[in-house]
Amino acid sequence: MTKKERFAKILEYFQTHQPVAETELKYNSPYELIVAVILSAQCTDKRVNMITPELFRQFPTAEHMATASPEEVFQIIKSCSYPNNKAKHIVGMAQTLIEQFKGVVPSEVDQLQTLPGVGRKTANVIASVVFNKPALAVDTHVFRVSARLGLTTNAKNPLQAEQQLLKYIPENLVPIAHHWLILHGRYICIARKPKCAECGIVHLCKYEKKFF
Repeated sequence: MTKKERFAKILEYFQTHQPVAETELKYNSPYELIVAVILSAQCTDKRVNMITPELFRQFPTAEHMATASPEEVFQIIKSCSYPNNKAKHIVGMAQTLIEQFKGVVPSEVDQLQTLPGVGRKTANVIASVVFNKPALAVDTHVFRVSARLGLTTNAKNPLQAEQQLLKYIPENLVPIAHHWLILHGRYICIARKPKCAECGIVHLCKYEKKFF
């Protein structure tokens, strides 16, 4: 089976069995999504969704957040991982958004990466989810699932994995493919003991340690 055929079969499976796939982070604006994605680093979406209602109640817009102190934000988000750094990043992000972009979240990945706390993965999420651009964020789930399914080969880091995936995923499917791979990794192809018996594409999988 060629790499192109492998991609086609796997994408066809997801299109058929999961025609709707989207982020599990709850948000109502591009600003809220950036905050949620920053919080989600090394933290579950479930935990983030428990934190953000109060955070957005107190700081509903970038303008409000830009006037906050990291200490105020810390008190609200302290139940997530790395709250000190994330509080500083979120306030800095809001301030830069106001100063450099007049409060409007940019759509380009390069511009998004100029915001504090926004690396390539976060920028790709915003560009993809909010602006439907063919940007593919590679998190730990995407990295793991792609390797196990043979969609990537010997990728040493997320950027290499991203480049390999974009080579074969049709541009119009890139935004949803990101969610297919994440959700598959979160609920089926989990890290320690993947649920291979429940996987509809296990026959296409290259993972040597299959669990049945």
